[in-house]
Amino acid sequence: MLRKRKPVTPGLRNRIDIEEKKRLANVRPQKGLRQILKSHSGRNNQGKVTVRHRGCRQKRFFREIDFKRDKRDIEAVIRTIEYDPNRGANVALAVYKDGEKRYILAPHGLKVDAKIISSEGADLKIGNCLPLKRIPVGMPIHNLEIVPGKGGQMVRGAGTAAFIQSKEKDAVLVKLPSGEIRKFFPDSFATLGQIGNIQLKNIQLGKAGRKRLMGWRPSVRGVAMHPASHPHGGGEGRSGIGMPSPKSPWGKKTLGKKTRNRKKYSNKLIIKRRK
Repeated sequence: MLRKRKPVTPGLRNRIDIEEKKRLANVRPQKGLRQILKSHSGRNNQGKVTVRHRGCRQKRFFREIDFKRDKRDIEAVIRTIEYDPNRGANVALAVYKDGEKRYILAPHGLKVDAKIISSEGADLKIGNCLPLKRIPVGMPIHNLEIVPGKGGQMVRGAGTAAFIQSKEKDAVLVKLPSGEIRKFFPDSFATLGQIGNIQLKNIQLGKAGRKRLMGWRPSVRGVAMHPASHPHGGGEGRSGIGMPSPKSPWGKKTLGKKTRNRKKYSNKLIIKRRK
């Protein structure tokens, strides 16, 4: 549920927040599952900027997320559902019967004190993890493995879900959030349910200062620069880009150019491309 703030200050005039954020556990990240996440401000190991418009964010803890769900046949109880500043989705702290604690991505509808399990014979319940061959057609899934045993690599963003389209002898066809239909191994594990924090795409930060606290620096338009800084720069007054298609600051075309490798190994696994 979204909440529009009263415009008592300029920063609140256009701000829209997620009401559910109040209900998240107000606790520090679990010791042993956290570490300080250094801010590299978009620079590589030589100190050169490789990603522009980054820097000046607040200090964060990195939470170790269990994407593998490889603790098989041992039941866990959800103790808390927490905010994670490093991703759009919320995370849930699962405590296993042997005392081990792990963070998992929190699916929509998962409650505190719910019981989850990762097993070949797990029940079809939100938060449980089981192989694709055991999941019925049309059921929403997330945290999907590409290679069995490697851990979930696909469908991990807030509000996303994939759906099994059909099953073949040696492959399972899954429709991904992008619209792409792709083959997966029947033994690949996936977690049941749609990832929570569905309304994330509808929030409005309200002011530039919140964007700065998240680590984003201002972005200057190419047409506002001079010709030495950007291909779009120069000209008298509002001149436009002055070319048939836009370019990056380094002269590479940016719209309509396909960048996927035609010989990529996974091309044979894609049944239908996105869009």
